[in-house]
Amino acid sequence: MALTKGEKVISDWIAANGWELADFQRDTMAAYLAGKSGLLNAPTGSGKTYALFLPILAKFINDNPDYQNQKKSKLRILWITPLRALTKDIQRNLINACNGMNIPWKIGIRTGDMSAKEKNAQIKEAPEVLLITPESLHLFFAQKDHEEMFKNLEAIVVDEWHELLSTKRGVATELGLAHMRTLNPDLLVWGISATIGNLEQALQTLIGTKFHPDKAVIIRSTIIKKVEVESILPDHIEKLPWAGYLGINLLDKVMPIIMKSKTTLLFTNTRSQTEIWFRFVSENYPELAGQVALHHGSLDREIRAWVEENLHLGKLKLVICTSSLDLGVDFRPVETVIQVGSAKSISRFLQRAGRSGHRPGAVSKIYFVP
Repeated sequence: MALTKGEKVISDWIAANGWELADFQRDTMAAYLAGKSGLLNAPTGSGKTYALFLPILAKFINDNPDYQNQKKSKLRILWITPLRALTKDIQRNLINACNGMNIPWKIGIRTGDMSAKEKNAQIKEAPEVLLITPESLHLFFAQKDHEEMFKNLEAIVVDEWHELLSTKRGVATELGLAHMRTLNPDLLVWGISATIGNLEQALQTLIGTKFHPDKAVIIRSTIIKKVEVESILPDHIEKLPWAGYLGINLLDKVMPIIMKSKTTLLFTNTRSQTEIWFRFVSENYPELAGQVALHHGSLDREIRAWVEENLHLGKLKLVICTSSLDLGVDFRPVETVIQVGSAKSISRFLQRAGRSGHRPGAVSKIYFVP
């Protein structure tokens, strides 16, 4: 079958980067261009973001043959994410694709970190794609004449749907989607998830009861992500205290792993625990001054942004973090992940493991510290 103009532009860009579309990416392209909603299930680091964004660009090119000369912007895509840190990473990837194909789209962000001035500017001149958290979406609904902003909306993408599903924020997302469908019944809705089991139920919850099964698909990747798990144990297990233990006794066993890695993410379960680990590392290994950082939701926006940027640049040796860096964040320099204490669930443990080897075909390595 001959490629459409949009598919041809996408294909040329993929080839120019030395990449090759995976089967699930081709299936997503076909389903989206056929006007279907759906749920994409693929491993962390396999290219889920581009699997949906490239079809969106292909449709735009097909509908606008003179796409490179588009002047007036309008909001076309809402991309809902559960984490503020995730929006920055997605924005970087989407901008990269648009620039590579000379598509004059603006990729905006609307979260609690944005100033009122920045938000008002988005209303006056809307970006083509708006990355937004569930809370910010509902605040947007309180804006006067918000329907005007959304009248040209073509699709909504809900990233990391498993993280929102069955939570209060997930219910807020469902309500938001229901409201958007009242504004545009033909709106396409897609979910992205790496670790989820009840796909049919997750899809039904995402797209609502009014969608016909023929208009919605589940796309599963056949890629098997390899994950290596290695436990770090004390020399004498019987000396492990029963309570008040934060893993610090194993600091001298953890640090050699960190030292031999280019960049390491060390996950703890609480913000106070990150502060404790940061203090012990700083006091016992002063030679790492300036190469160790903290990341959790209570830190100022500027500090979090600095940490994320320097992670991307590979300038940090160690970042001690909570769930604030759990999801989808593409930090290529990260070689090693360490989990201190039991994660909330096995799926979250695997999600964190996927922060290392975050690219197709790579093995993810995670160390477990009891």
